[in-house]
Amino acid sequence: MNIKTNEEIHGHAVLQMMVKSGRKYSRDSLVAAIDEKFGANARFVICSGGNLNAAELVDTLIARGKFTGDESALEFHPASSCSPLDEPVP
Repeated sequence: MNIKTNEEIHGHAVLQMMVKSGRKYSRDSLVAAIDEKFGANARFVICSGGNLNAAELVDTLIARGKFTGDESALEFHPASSCSPLDEPVP
């Protein structure tokens, strides 16, 4: 599924994608999966800012400690989210 929009996509949509997939991603495979699902030109917003491309989003989430593992096996645990992932994203 390739979602195309001119609006910024909340980072929680990416985190939900990761949880639903049940897999671990390398940094590069996560960026590729985000581009595949949301489109290579998609822009993302998170609680601390916006206008991020997929690589910037992933790097920001890594820097904020949102993933476990290292850059070859990133995994997201919903407990580290700033708000519940089952709530609608803004």
